[in-house]
Amino acid sequence: MKAVVIRAYGAPQVLKFEESPDPRIASGEVLIQVVATSVNPFDVKVRSGEMKDFVPLTFPAILGLDVSGVVQEIGPGVTRFAIGDKVFAHASQTYAALCAVKAVHLAKIPNGIDVAEAAALPTVTTTGAQLADLALTANATGTVLVTGAVGNVGRSAVYRAKHHGAFVIAGVLSRQMEEAETLGADDILPLDNENSLESLASLDAVADTVAGAVADKLIRKVKDGGVFASVLRTPRTAPEFPRVRAEYMQVKPAPEMLLEMAEAVRARNLRIPLGQRFALGDADKAHSAVEKHTAGKTVLLP
Repeated sequence: MKAVVIRAYGAPQVLKFEESPDPRIASGEVLIQVVATSVNPFDVKVRSGEMKDFVPLTFPAILGLDVSGVVQEIGPGVTRFAIGDKVFAHASQTYAALCAVKAVHLAKIPNGIDVAEAAALPTVTTTGAQLADLALTANATGTVLVTGAVGNVGRSAVYRAKHHGAFVIAGVLSRQMEEAETLGADDILPLDNENSLESLASLDAVADTVAGAVADKLIRKVKDGGVFASVLRTPRTAPEFPRVRAEYMQVKPAPEMLLEMAEAVRARNLRIPLGQRFALGDADKAHSAVEKHTAGKTVLLP
């Protein structure tokens, strides 16, 4: 099969489009003919070596977390899927023409969602939903601030938190205030405005997607017994607030949750903006575009 292969950490040019062995499926797995995958900021960090202490690669490697496509082959023990089913998942090694996925991680694409566009959904929607769930474990209907709320993970967390019944504050940059009005949050906070940060009332939770100096300041606003959950890292100032539960979250495949979030997208209750589409062979160009923070979710098409 054709795949995007990486043999060393580095710039986008280390991504090479070449022949690679077809994946073999084991018991409980399904072979997917890939219709589309997508580029996540996480992929960029793994490729560059920024994440090598946490997610080391064994070279040669294939990157990619999202997959949408058609079931081509079914392994022993799989009963929920049939050849020809249109499916999507949060998976691994998805920058390829074929991808092996555990059936328990897989879901059928709901009617009304384009197969290629479905590749934009698994990682960001599942991450956002799991982040919101973690942040609100102490108080499901409390007040939660979602940082980076106009990002795809952030807007997914806003939707999920509102679904729980929480009072949601969308934390964004000043230039994103108008866009944030479309998210359905109860309030909007400019995170780059020091006066706004200082005047912020106490929070039951923070669902963080940006980390850095903003997160280090925001944890002081969380009530005792509250939760500061982040997909990047816990605040450096967390030891100063031992009564706040600081949690680092790593996304896990959750097909039922993915279906719930996909249904919200289909019903237009949640919007995941789509960006540029690239051929899989142009994965290096797609990574360069993501590094430049181009708008929308970048999709790769084999």
